[in-house]
Amino acid sequence: MKTAWWLIKITIPVSFGVMLLDYFGVLSLMAQYTGPVFRHLGLPGVSAIVLITSIFTNIYSVVAVLSLLQLPMREGIILGTMCLVSHGFIIETAVMQRTGSSAVRMLLLRLAGSFVIAWLLNGIMPGSMSTAIHTVIKEQSDFSLVVVHWLGSISKTTLKIVILVNILLVFQAILDEFGLIGAIEKPLSPFMKIMGLPRSTTLSWVVANLIGLAYGSAIMIDESEKGRMSRADADLLNHHVSLSHSQLEDPLLFLTLGYAIHWLIWPRIIIAIAAVWLRRAEIRIKAIYRSKRVPV
Repeated sequence: MKTAWWLIKITIPVSFGVMLLDYFGVLSLMAQYTGPVFRHLGLPGVSAIVLITSIFTNIYSVVAVLSLLQLPMREGIILGTMCLVSHGFIIETAVMQRTGSSAVRMLLLRLAGSFVIAWLLNGIMPGSMSTAIHTVIKEQSDFSLVVVHWLGSISKTTLKIVILVNILLVFQAILDEFGLIGAIEKPLSPFMKIMGLPRSTTLSWVVANLIGLAYGSAIMIDESEKGRMSRADADLLNHHVSLSHSQLEDPLLFLTLGYAIHWLIWPRIIIAIAAVWLRRAEIRIKAIYRSKRVPV
């Protein structure tokens, strides 16, 4: 309950703030200034609204907006993959900061990663950018109705957090009590080595990829605070899961839009593996530099 309460204290005010920004048109105003950048990625300018929505909210909101835009599949897949990397920044960054990573570094990594993925997909996917004009259809609602809708949504989210966090931690305690964590780690060990991740991060990696960072944070935080995963190991894990997580539920949501799911999965895995190995190389270079410094 302590972990659930920590998540709820972040989720409720962030969700309310986003609702206000959306209602008063701040998100759309921000998109007007960022739109031109997206045209270089083979995306229409309105894509900025989708990405900004994603950054402040979640994938469910992204799918809702994309269903209104009705983008061609190529552009929808590129934008969807960007959002799968860059979403829920405030809550998920708080989780990664608590387990050992710099918040600023994680934010920059995710933003850069989403744009690199978009650039790569725009270069390798068949077809080209559509010339059709797309707009977001925004219904004007009474503010009291918007607040009531938000209260219903955030109540469901809060209940989901309490239930999932408790189930996960009970499940982890059972695995630990009967020595079953090793049974999970052993078969995945070769794959973890390929990804550049320590064995101690296996359980957290599995949870993050099955249910995501926000709900999987209970395991990540508990593993870190109980010393089963060092902060250095957790930092390497964060470099991976910040770019590639929730590989089951989130991509499946895009099936409702008819998107080819494999494009939404493998680019994130590849760039996440690259990010971990680059981080390991950075750490090694810094260690060599410090060892060669002559004390004054």
